[in-house]
Amino acid sequence: MEHVAEVPTSTQPVERPSPIRIKKLGHVVIQVRNLERSVRFYTEVLNFRVSDHATGGGVFLTAVGDHHTVGLFPSDGDNAEIPSEGAVRLHHFAFQVDSLDELFEIRAYLQERGVPIVWEGRRAMGGHTSVEFLDPDGYHLEVYVDMDQIPPGGRSRPRDPNARHDTLEKSRDNPKSPTW
Repeated sequence: MEHVAEVPTSTQPVERPSPIRIKKLGHVVIQVRNLERSVRFYTEVLNFRVSDHATGGGVFLTAVGDHHTVGLFPSDGDNAEIPSEGAVRLHHFAFQVDSLDELFEIRAYLQERGVPIVWEGRRAMGGHTSVEFLDPDGYHLEVYVDMDQIPPGGRSRPRDPNARHDTLEKSRDNPKSPTW
């Protein structure tokens, strides 16, 4: 039986609430099998631009004004193992875009480039409409529009099994209620 190491993390209860107040997703750093290929994908397909080169061979990319949104660092090369579907791993990361029309354009562009699309449509939880696809290393990426906003003290949209749509067309033709 293989031994699985656990990372020691303290989660001892404390008397006060956490002072951490996250403002946004800052950046994601991923290891890739072929750095040059991944830089091309993120700059040519997703319109990131190189903002810096890191000591040790990594490349930082920006798209939204921060110094970097994505960091790409080399793994052990083309033979690096891709984690299995059920393994502990990064599931996906997502980028907001401006409109549903832009999502249609993005989907067409990804299809033209031969980028594998793994899902499209509207999610019931979050209410956002998205296109999900894979990068050259199999990382699952999402571009989305119209995520439900929950103000402090607010609540999530009530679950509605009919709110999920599995195409952009169905999402467009079945607009979600702006209030709940």
